[in-house]
Amino acid sequence: MSARTPPGRRIPLHKRLLVRLLITSGLIAVCSVAATAWLAVATTTQALREEQGQALADDMDVLAELSGYAATHPDWSHVARTVRELSAKTGRRIALTATDRRVIADSAPPGTSLPPGAAAAVDPLHTDTYSERGAQISGIDPRAVGPFRLTEAERVKVDALARKRQLCFERFGVETRLSRGPSGRTVLTDQDTGSVPDYVPDACADGLLNTPTPTEEKAVKALQGLTRDCLTKAGLDPTLAALVGNEPTGLDLRGPLSGKLAAKEARLVQPCLDQARRAQLDPYVAPAAELFLGTGDTPAVLFDMSPANKAKVVGTAGLVLAVTVAATALVATRLVRPLRALTAAAQQPPELHVRVPVTTRDETGILAVAFNDLTERRERLEAQRKAMVSDIAHELRTPLTNIRGWLEVTRDGVVDPDPPLLASLHDEALVLQRVIDDLQDLADADAGTLRLHREPVRCDELLQQVAAAHRVAADAGRVGLSTDVDGEPWLDADPVRMRQALGNLVSNALRHTPAGGTVTLSGRRDGDDVVLAVTDTGTGIAPDDLPHVFDRFWRAEKSRSRRTGGSGLGLPIVRHLVAAHGGTVEATSEPGTGSAFTLRLPGGPGPRADA
Repeated sequence: MSARTPPGRRIPLHKRLLVRLLITSGLIAVCSVAATAWLAVATTTQALREEQGQALADDMDVLAELSGYAATHPDWSHVARTVRELSAKTGRRIALTATDRRVIADSAPPGTSLPPGAAAAVDPLHTDTYSERGAQISGIDPRAVGPFRLTEAERVKVDALARKRQLCFERFGVETRLSRGPSGRTVLTDQDTGSVPDYVPDACADGLLNTPTPTEEKAVKALQGLTRDCLTKAGLDPTLAALVGNEPTGLDLRGPLSGKLAAKEARLVQPCLDQARRAQLDPYVAPAAELFLGTGDTPAVLFDMSPANKAKVVGTAGLVLAVTVAATALVATRLVRPLRALTAAAQQPPELHVRVPVTTRDETGILAVAFNDLTERRERLEAQRKAMVSDIAHELRTPLTNIRGWLEVTRDGVVDPDPPLLASLHDEALVLQRVIDDLQDLADADAGTLRLHREPVRCDELLQQVAAAHRVAADAGRVGLSTDVDGEPWLDADPVRMRQALGNLVSNALRHTPAGGTVTLSGRRDGDDVVLAVTDTGTGIAPDDLPHVFDRFWRAEKSRSRRTGGSGLGLPIVRHLVAAHGGTVEATSEPGTGSAFTLRLPGGPGPRADA
C-alpha cells in the first residue's frame, strides 16, 4: 500500500483503530472483573489472617495490662472495671479467676461457664510476657516496685534534679529527654537511642540525681537484709548483699567489686536477690490468678462464594462488558473521523500546506490546532530559509566582489599593491570573517553546542568593560557612553559571551545614535533575576519593524547599506546567547526618541568562597 492510499477497506480489520479500541476495552473489562473477584477473595483471606494476628496481639495486650494492674495493686478488688474496658476494646470475653477457679472478674454475664483451659497465668512476680520494649523477659514484672515507690515530695525533687542535668547536657550539645520510671524516679535518656547517655560531662556529674532518696535507702536496706538472710542460709558470704543497689531490678556492680570478680559474685547473689525481691514485693502485688479468654458475642463472617454470589459476579461482569463495548464504540467512532482527516492532510505534498478543520474541543481538536500551527510554522520557516539563502549570498557577494575586482586590476598591473589597497582588501576580508563567525555562532546555538564557561560575574564590572571596549567608537561619533548600576548584582554566566551580547547591543546603539546623543548601560536586581539594559537616544525603530529586530539579516534600512545596518546577525546572536544563559531579551522603542534592549537573566549567588 502506498503512502497516499486513503484509509478504507484496504486497511486490515485487526489494524483498524475502532477494532483495536473494542478489543482493548473488552480485555480491560474482563481483566477488571477477574481482578476484582480475585481481589475480593485475597482481601478476605488477608483480613482473616490479620484478624487472627490482631487477636493474638490483643491477647498479649490483655495479659500485659492485667499483669500491670497486679504489679501496682495489692489485691484484685477493683479489677472488674479494667476487665470490662479490655473486653469492650478487644471484643473478647475476659475472665480472671483465683488459682482455685474462683471467679474474680468476668466480662460475661454471671453463670456463664468458663472456657475449658486458662490462656495464661497472671503473676507479676513470675512473668515472662511483659517488656517495656516488646521483648520477653524472665522474672519479676518491672512495674512491681512496692516499697521503692517515691513519695510525691521525692518525685518533685528528683524531677527538678533531672531537669537541671538536662539543661547542663544541652550546654555540651548532648540531646536528652526525660522519662519517669515505674517507681516515680525521673531518668535521662539519649534523644536518639533511648538509653542512658554513656558520656557525662564533668560539669554535670554532681552525683545528686542518682543519689538514693530516703524511701529508696529504706527499701534497699530491707532488701539487703532479706538477701543477707538468704545468703547465710545458703552458706554463702553474707557481705555479698552489699552488691544490691538502689534500683529494684538488679544488682549494683559499680561498688568495690568490678570485672570478672563482680560477675562471679553476681551469679552467686542473683538467686538470693530474686528470692528477697519476691518476698519484699509480695505484700504490694495482687496474688497470682488465671486468665481465661473467649470469643465475643458477634460471630465472625467468612467469605461465602455461594451460587447466588457466583451469579452476581457473572451478571455484573456481563453488564460491565456490554456497557464498556457500547461506550467504546461510540467514542471510537467520534475519534476516528477527525483522525482520518488529519491523516489525509498529512499525506499531502509539503508544498500544498493543507489545513484541517477543527471540529472538536477535545484532544483531537487540540491535535488539529497543533497540526495547523505546524503547517503555518513550516510555511514561515520555508520563507525564512529562502530569504536567508538570499541574504547570505548577498552578504558574501559584496566583499568577495570587491576583493576579486581589486585582485584582478592588481594582477593586470593597473594599480600597485600599495598599503592602502592592502588595507582595503584586509577590511573586506574582516567583513567576510565577521559574517562567517556570526553564522557559526548561530549554527552552534541552533545545534545546542554553544559552550558556556560559567563563573560569578559582577555586573558593574561587566558593564564597565563593555563601555571601555566601545569608548573609542563613541568618542569618534561624539556619543556619550555611560553605565548605571543599582547595588552590586551578580550573575552566574560566561563573561566572554555576555560581553559579546552586550557589545552587539552597544555597537548597534552607537550606529543608530546621532552626534550629541547618549547610550546608557544599566543594571539592577529584580527579585531573583538581574535586569541589564542598553538604552539610546537614537532614531528609534518603527512599530511595524519592532517584531522583526531579532530576525536574521533584518535591517530597518531596506537599502541594506552596511554603513548603517551591519551584517544583520548581531541581534539574533544576542537572543541566542541570552537564551543559552536561561534568560530573555526584549526591545522597546519610540521613533525619534530612542530604543531600549532589556536582558533579564537569572541572578547569581556572588563570588565563590574559594575564588
